Amino acid sequence: MKFVDSVVAKLNAQCSRKFIEEKQCLQTLPSSKLPNWTETQAKVYKWSTIRVANHTYSVPSRLIGHKVDVRLYPNQVEVLYNGKVMETMPRLRGNRTYRIDYRHISHSLVKKPGAFARYRYREDLFPSLVFRQAYDRLREWRGERADVEYVRILHLAATNMESQVELALETALSVGERFDYVDIRDLVAPPVLDKVVNLVTKREPDLKKYNQLTPAHQGGARAS
Repeated sequence: MKFVDSVVAKLNAQCSRKFIEEKQCLQTLPSSKLPNWTETQAKVYKWSTIRVANHTYSVPSRLIGHKVDVRLYPNQVEVLYNGKVMETMPRLRGNRTYRIDYRHISHSLVKKPGAFARYRYREDLFPSLVFRQAYDRLREWRGERADVEYVRILHLAATNMESQVELALETALSVGERFDYVDIRDLVAPPVLDKVVNLVTKREPDLKKYNQLTPAHQGGARAS
């Protein structure tokens, strides 16, 4: 026991000396909590993507050509432009090297539908198998024009509920007849055919009050 006590005492003494030495180097604690993120800058490429920590993320297409600030949290990524948070997404880990959200791209593709065929991550622009089946069917019917029709349908999903557009595509595919963007749009939001008519109540004028204002009626009233 004496031997163990002596070893422990020796180790405690060494730790005590090192603690005293380290304590002399310690500085005052910061007044505010340290941020739990690391910040960097990234350029938004023509494909509406940024490259951060060996991973690729899509961002809104309106940021193409601009530099953005990127905050890397343990589990998420924040993209800021002019100090304003533009997008928040899960942080990629492991072998998953890119994350593409079609909602970021659809607005730009509607303006330049020809870019769809050349888009580097085109396979990520099919939210589900139904969208892919619809595109393949459009290719059979419309050829290259299918790109225009599909990006419009994709933009419809981005600006409405994706599930509603997917249901409309399923319905159109099950029927087996040709369809295009307009058909899917009308299935998602049927046009209102009945116009609302504002009914105006007709009132007959009271001519007696008008006659009282005429000179002839006034003279006749005085003569009587």
